[in-house]
Amino acid sequence: MGRCCPCPCLKEKCDSRWPILFVITVAMIVDCVLFTIVAPIAPAILYDIEYGKGNTTFQNSSGSSSAYPISSYSSLSNLSLFDNSSKEPYHDRITNSTESPGNKRKCYEGTEYLKEQNVRVGLLLAIKAILQLLTNPIVGKLINRTGYDAPLFCGFFIVFLSSLMFAFANSYAFLCVARGLQGIGSSFTMVSAMGMLAHVFPDDAERGKAMGIAMSGVAIGILAGAPFGSVMYEFVGKASPFLAIGVLALLDGVLQLFILRPTKFTPLAIPPTPYRDLVLDPYIMVTAVGLCIANLTFGMLEPTIPIRMMETMCAPRYQLGLSFLPSVITYFICLNAFSGLAQKIGRWLCIMIGMIIQGIGVMFLPLALNIFGLIGPDAALGFGFGLMETSVMPLMAHLVDLRHTSNYGGIYAISDIALCIGYALGPSCGGAIAKALGFTWLMILLGLLNILYAPIFILLRNPPGKEETKPVLNPEEKQEEEDL
Repeated sequence: MGRCCPCPCLKEKCDSRWPILFVITVAMIVDCVLFTIVAPIAPAILYDIEYGKGNTTFQNSSGSSSAYPISSYSSLSNLSLFDNSSKEPYHDRITNSTESPGNKRKCYEGTEYLKEQNVRVGLLLAIKAILQLLTNPIVGKLINRTGYDAPLFCGFFIVFLSSLMFAFANSYAFLCVARGLQGIGSSFTMVSAMGMLAHVFPDDAERGKAMGIAMSGVAIGILAGAPFGSVMYEFVGKASPFLAIGVLALLDGVLQLFILRPTKFTPLAIPPTPYRDLVLDPYIMVTAVGLCIANLTFGMLEPTIPIRMMETMCAPRYQLGLSFLPSVITYFICLNAFSGLAQKIGRWLCIMIGMIIQGIGVMFLPLALNIFGLIGPDAALGFGFGLMETSVMPLMAHLVDLRHTSNYGGIYAISDIALCIGYALGPSCGGAIAKALGFTWLMILLGLLNILYAPIFILLRNPPGKEETKPVLNPEEKQEEEDL
């Protein structure tokens, strides 16, 4: 049986904690659906609003300017592979080497244009993480003054506004503003949500199950977001997936008003541990760096996988999101199947195994020649990431309970900062590295990084508590301390 709620101001919430868990899960679904909708279709959005407007001229990496015609697709069966006036093949059309000559599909024009988008798409995706990273410490301090309810409601409103901006964005700059606003909203949502769960579920076993359910909301959001956004974008229109998310966000806001009553500020009674003490804790830092590496991996995959599919597989737009489906399914299964087991066998062990499996999956991605070849590596990625995610958030709360004061705003701000560093460096650096070294070498480096870091989690097998970390005094020093 769980102990009573550690914060008197949250006693009422402890009595209605399962409705609170439902509200938090819905909030995470909304945030993650919007997050995953953008990533796979971002190259297609830029392709349509820039390349599709007309003869778009851009500066390529060699310093020369290239112009492209208005059409988005070209039927290669009606085109000659060689210009009559030149022996060189056309460089502004993409052919699928895996297709037979009699089964050629419509492919994207503008090979050079697509290659140049690695960096731009990476920066667009990274803006969210950068703004979220900068906002996290502010949210952590705000929670100490107002409680979790009001910041969580602010997160809903900002995410709703961001979804509307995405729906009507018609330029790269406008997309960047919407993406940055989304990062601010995510910071308010994620830090408040995880901190509130840690408070209202003080028992470690119940907390692990509750966070597993909440992270299932993340999995549902990721599962629905990528394919839903791609299909809606292809068959309904660019604005349609974002308007649907706006409606879902409004539903979440209504639930928060009725269940959480965010207009009532309830400052936390327990004095928070200073950020400096949390950051200098080596056990917290080992966990945070592992979380950063795991999200760095996915951050690098988000811009590079869709562009590789457009370049080498002639993938239609709806497949750009479906390519992530196997990883999300196995991620969802792991969150629900291993949340209880992780506490029994050791959360450190689940995280270590998960990072190794994730590294292996990443290294097999370059072998895929079509979307079906991505299924196996993607499934391994989701399985490994699920093993880690089902353990790392409860482990963070456990480390704070064990070694500091039970105030969770700071620790989940640090967790979200680690996540954001991964997603800031991942898209921004991943596109540049893929352009410089090639997709294959990028995947090899990412896989080795995960595999080599995983054994460090052995240090978290039995971390010492607060009393154990105090220095042992010799008898003379102990006597002097008692005399004082």
